[in-house]
Amino acid sequence: MFGGFRGPESMFGSYGGGATMGTRKAKPVENRLPCTLEDLYKGTTKKMKISRNIADISGKTLHVDETLTIKIKPGWKKGTKITFPEKGHEEPNVVPADLIFVVDEKPHDVYKRDGNDLVVTQKISLNESLTGYTINLTTLDGRNLNIPINDVIKAGYKKVVPNEGMPLTKEPGKKGNLRIKFDIKFPSRLTAEQKLGMKKLLKG
Repeated sequence: MFGGFRGPESMFGSYGGGATMGTRKAKPVENRLPCTLEDLYKGTTKKMKISRNIADISGKTLHVDETLTIKIKPGWKKGTKITFPEKGHEEPNVVPADLIFVVDEKPHDVYKRDGNDLVVTQKISLNESLTGYTINLTTLDGRNLNIPINDVIKAGYKKVVPNEGMPLTKEPGKKGNLRIKFDIKFPSRLTAEQKLGMKKLLKG
């Protein structure tokens, strides 16, 4: 059961005083919809349980539980809204509120999202930065990605892998880029022999 849905009052709050004439519509009610980066990459279906008050034919108020189905599309971004019209409480002379779920992106251990791109930081040694390095990543859809880097990796160096970012919702089959940054770990100290070897290596 979705964390914020503990009952009618905690879910919808209060609409204030009822209308004395005519009909008005209650204000929309928004709730967070936490999604993992994998959810937003592959797409998924979430079922959310809600509780609300409805009126039967005789006008008697009934408390009901209901399950809403939300289909998350690949590439959706934080802030995307899914609206269920008039799923709020029913009251006399009040049109029920729209229930809105707002996509919220959970932090990921490896990837960060930047628009349609994915960004990852690789920690490497000074030796690896000079002699070559192979990046091994598990993609958000479970594939193994091996990317050899044969260039000397300097401070600020970035590797861009096309079409390995997030899916583009409006352009099926296309994706953003994967941007790889590097955090080079320098040794805290070197022996005299190592210093001499580095001088010979970097001479000229």
